Amino acid sequence: MASKPRTLYEKIWDSHVVERLDDGTCLIYIDRHLVHEVTSPQAFEALRLAGRRVRRPDLTLAVPDHNLPTTARVAADGSRLPIEDAQSAAQLAALERNAPSFGIDYIDAVAPEQGIVHVVGPEQGFSLPGATIVCGDSHTAAHGGVGALAFGIGTSEVEHVLATQTLQLRQSKSMEVRVEGTLGPGVTPKDLILHIIGVIGTAGGTGHVIEYRGRVFEEMSVEGRLTVCNMSIEGGARAGLIAPDDKVFAYLEGKPYAPKGQDWNRAVKWWRSLATDEGATFDKSIVIDAADVEPTVSWGTSPEDVVPVGGRVPSPDSFADPSKQEAARKSLDYMGLAPETLIEDIAVENIFIGSCTNSRIEDLRAAAEVLNGRTKAPSVRWAIVVPGSGLVKRQAEAEGLDRIFTNAGFEWREPGCSACLAMNPDKVPPGERCASTSNRNFVGRQGPGARTHLVSPAMAAAAAVTGRLTDVRKLPPCQADDG
Repeated sequence: MASKPRTLYEKIWDSHVVERLDDGTCLIYIDRHLVHEVTSPQAFEALRLAGRRVRRPDLTLAVPDHNLPTTARVAADGSRLPIEDAQSAAQLAALERNAPSFGIDYIDAVAPEQGIVHVVGPEQGFSLPGATIVCGDSHTAAHGGVGALAFGIGTSEVEHVLATQTLQLRQSKSMEVRVEGTLGPGVTPKDLILHIIGVIGTAGGTGHVIEYRGRVFEEMSVEGRLTVCNMSIEGGARAGLIAPDDKVFAYLEGKPYAPKGQDWNRAVKWWRSLATDEGATFDKSIVIDAADVEPTVSWGTSPEDVVPVGGRVPSPDSFADPSKQEAARKSLDYMGLAPETLIEDIAVENIFIGSCTNSRIEDLRAAAEVLNGRTKAPSVRWAIVVPGSGLVKRQAEAEGLDRIFTNAGFEWREPGCSACLAMNPDKVPPGERCASTSNRNFVGRQGPGARTHLVSPAMAAAAAVTGRLTDVRKLPPCQADDG
């Protein structure tokens, strides 16, 4: 008897069920576990107190990222520079101590491979198609860009995975977001995911795993797919998925943690079976025309508060839902914006290019292309570029991108989460605006009183040049300066 057609999510889920329980939950095997310094100290301490070991230390990778300063970490004499914030220093020291004591691979803060955990996982081949991947961080969804079922977990769940390599979960519903057509010039994966969240809302994917389907995603680079899946959580989803293909296999082949030899061949054979079957059904489906997507900017304090860059700040009265009207009023008050203001009239004082959403080499190339031969506006006080990893940083330097950024007036930093969130020294001053390539524009996300506008790397670069939110497609041609 032929089996029922299944979605990509269902195939991965079914292949990882250890036990189905009477209440409908399942015990799921976890293939890969990423840990960083913020959510792991309590979990490791709990293991010690209980006298437990890590079940599969070879399937866990530890990477410091959230609390690390992105300024120099090593003094001229080769010694480590101290972490000034006491809590950050304690968390970082705990990870450096805990990982090796439990037999877990640890990428040191000054190692060439160090970086943001969601950048490091794929580029090291630790994140693989068809794998279940967890981390104590909501943006673990990013790894869905290589076809992995990846999601964030809490501290108690971190402990459970460390001890058992399993989790007790209830299966999510499935949701299809299909984008057909071709993205227009100047429209990037970041613009697309912001547009999608604007369409479905921050609760649109609640209770679901989203599979992104259609020609746009098939043609998209692996790094672009990682960006899209990264922000699935902003649409309320448990995870985001894009079916693995030859692009993914080429991206992963030869990476340090990827399978080798016959193991690689066997893995690819299985990975090729992971596409959603013809006739499989989704619990929810959304179809978007790529022609409707423009460079997109957030105006409020929720990732669903987005409009095309050529648009205006909406009036609260334009929303039908009274609760949304009230939320919009609060957002406009916090953001210091008046209804009907042209987006391109909004001045920004700060620019941040980085985060686990947009800090890969393609992101830096896109920003550098805009900045080449240009300099930031005098009104832009603070502009930083933070590569997602040491490998990205060295690749960018080999291509001369660092010189383009510094010639344009940007600071070129060390890898880390940086100004994506206010857990390290990189904060946006109160009351000031930041054109940011990060993933969240919540109240205080980039610092107390900071006002965040989410944009793509190219749009952040355009804002730096003009000192205001600007449609990158309108910038006049510039005589490039590669040196």
